[in-house]
Amino acid sequence: MPVNEPPSIDDIDLAIVRQLQDNGRATNKQIAQNLGLTAATVSARIRRMEADDKLRVIAVSDFSAHGYNILMEVAIEVHGRAASEVAEDLAKMPEAFAVHLVTGRYDIDMMLVLKDFDGLKDMMLSRIMEVEGVRSITPTIAVDIIKYQFDVAPIEAGDGS
Repeated sequence: MPVNEPPSIDDIDLAIVRQLQDNGRATNKQIAQNLGLTAATVSARIRRMEADDKLRVIAVSDFSAHGYNILMEVAIEVHGRAASEVAEDLAKMPEAFAVHLVTGRYDIDMMLVLKDFDGLKDMMLSRIMEVEGVRSITPTIAVDIIKYQFDVAPIEAGDGS
């Protein structure tokens, strides 16, 4: 293993992460009891994984609980300006919760939420299309959510990447 490479995730780290995925509010003591470890071991391992950018504990809010009832994807084609600059401008919109530079026909893929359809015209025509460099947009409205999951990074013991 190269000297500067952070340690890989082992089975104990993975078990701690799984506990946090099940209950992000679990204390180190609770996790330790569930796994037969000490709270100090759990704490040290969480700190190490955070320091190595292997773990980030966050709170995820359900957008529908805050009155956002429309989930949309907008594929965006850019012209005359760097796609990264356009993406930075789009990412400033409070309704945007994901903005990605992508390959393929479009340059940017944006996920956003709206409270209702009344805000759709303004969002599409007055806000997104007015961002300098946006050439065209292809909005797609989610009609049903089959899977909405934030613990999306599949990790396995021994993952050194």
